[in-house]
Amino acid sequence: MENKKPNITKSWILASRPKTLMGALAPVVIASALALNQLTLNWCIALICALFAICMQIVANFINDLVDFKKGSDRGDRLGPKRACAQGWISAKSMLFGSIFMSVIASLLGLTLLFWGGWELIVIGVSCILFAFLYSTGPYPLSYYGFGDILVLLFFGFVPVCTTYYLMCGNLSGDAWLMGAAIGIMTDALLILNNYRDIEEDIKSGKRTIIVRMGKEFGYRCYFATGYIALMLTFFTSGSHLTVLIVVLYLHTRASKQFRKIDEAYTMTRQEKGKALNKLLGQTALTIILFAVAVAIDSVINYY
Repeated sequence: MENKKPNITKSWILASRPKTLMGALAPVVIASALALNQLTLNWCIALICALFAICMQIVANFINDLVDFKKGSDRGDRLGPKRACAQGWISAKSMLFGSIFMSVIASLLGLTLLFWGGWELIVIGVSCILFAFLYSTGPYPLSYYGFGDILVLLFFGFVPVCTTYYLMCGNLSGDAWLMGAAIGIMTDALLILNNYRDIEEDIKSGKRTIIVRMGKEFGYRCYFATGYIALMLTFFTSGSHLTVLIVVLYLHTRASKQFRKIDEAYTMTRQEKGKALNKLLGQTALTIILFAVAVAIDSVINYY
């Protein structure tokens, strides 16, 4: 039953990697919370930015699925969730069409934001689409050379937070830059965990992630540091931070301890470790969105 082919709708849903979409929403939630403190929160902008971010994440996921399949990176010994092209659920041609289709949807959503912003938004939108492709494909696929973490910081941190904030407030504040860095660093925990889990497959495929270059222990230390660096940056911003403190200290500390236990569980098989790390991946995604929600709660408290 586990190997039964899902129907076409479920196949596309699985290909979109729903767990990763939390990371796309979190920056918009944070920017909206910051705008609330400035009395400039615009729900219409927040909704469009959220939909754009989700569409762009799906584009990146579709392209990654397609390119890894063509490069032979998604083999039978993969520990992570099954990929649609590699499993034969979706053809390579259909996946390419899906990537282009979602790029068009994202572009149309982005164009509506010109009502509130200037033509510089086109540059930002084109950059988002361009790097979604360059992450996995092209003559120099960035994820294969260890630049994935930098792209996460930019496109899950600075770009969505600062752009959403700018559209609502008409300027950029120090809080926007700091919170962009905070959520970008915290979201990178997802990539760190993925690359940690896939290190053996990445070595065979010639994928030179930072974890491949620096080793598993370095990967664990990076994962451990992400939440606390994000928390530290948050405390340099204005407003209250009690909810953020509670959420990060509890959830991220628990996740980090669980990560270490999985790493040190020498009696576990490789497949069991993979399943445990996949479960931790979902918990990490939840921590990220709860971090954003905690920032929003503190902003509401500060507002009232």
